[in-house]
Amino acid sequence: MALEDAKTEVDGAFTRQDRRGLSFENAFGGATSFLRRQYSKDLTGVDLAVTGVPFDQAVTHRTGTRFGPRAIREASTLQPYDPPYGWGFDPLGEFSVVDYGDLAFDYAKTADFPATLRAHIGGILDAGAGSLVLGGDHSITLPILQAHAERFGPLRVIQFDAHSDLWVDDDMDRIDHGTFMYKAVKTGLVDAKNSVQIGIRTECEDYHGFNVIDAPAVHQMGPAAVAARVKEVVGDAPCYLTFDIDALDPAFAPGTGTPVWGGLASWQAAAILRGLAGVNLTGGDVVEVSPPYDTTGATAVAGAHVAMEILCLWAWTRRR
Repeated sequence: MALEDAKTEVDGAFTRQDRRGLSFENAFGGATSFLRRQYSKDLTGVDLAVTGVPFDQAVTHRTGTRFGPRAIREASTLQPYDPPYGWGFDPLGEFSVVDYGDLAFDYAKTADFPATLRAHIGGILDAGAGSLVLGGDHSITLPILQAHAERFGPLRVIQFDAHSDLWVDDDMDRIDHGTFMYKAVKTGLVDAKNSVQIGIRTECEDYHGFNVIDAPAVHQMGPAAVAARVKEVVGDAPCYLTFDIDALDPAFAPGTGTPVWGGLASWQAAAILRGLAGVNLTGGDVVEVSPPYDTTGATAVAGAHVAMEILCLWAWTRRR
């Protein structure tokens, strides 16, 4: 059946009639929506909306993550032929998932960006859909958390990252990918004592109550123990997962703005994510994929797989 479909399917992002189901069109052709999902601004009956946020005006070093959503979508075309390996169910078959396209914003009015993004995510959540975001630099997570917290209350966060992003910054008008989590904690969006940061390997003077499993601890403990500890910390309360691709070692994800050696291997990240099955995930994002520094495409491939794992985590507790 798949072979026959491959002969005729093309541009499923626009032509597919059913929002559920796998896709068999050639990976090297056609319109590149995320996982070949239908592009749609109509969220009627949609379970999960995937949206891109091509913003990178808040970086401290290398730009380029504005091209991340496009690259992740392209890399994801390798995945929708089969259910995701190791999960034991087919989220694309069970759930109505659409590619909601990218956020529209005025690049020359950076100060207006956070409110625009917050409203964009809020619209998705108000429609009854879950939100999965492709970034973009990590500053985008703050408005996303604001939108989620408005509907679910203070969130527990699972953050994969090389950096804590807890640099002190009490100027709420500044937009900085290294200070967004500090602001999220200070404004009550995040319940830090029941949140976890994984893969940290840069100095931080004050973690503001976060539970930290740094990169050396991940290597020592192993993925199963890390996942168990994370689930113990976050419990059953609503939580949000944000994955900065620089949590991975540059050997696995060189295409990012602030790479740091000694990070997670892709197999470790995959095992930890799958070990988190059962957490009460409200939504998630994968950020900091920077194609200009991703000469082989490996970082975009990693980002696409992380996004699929987040989709599976979101779907796990909502299966029929």
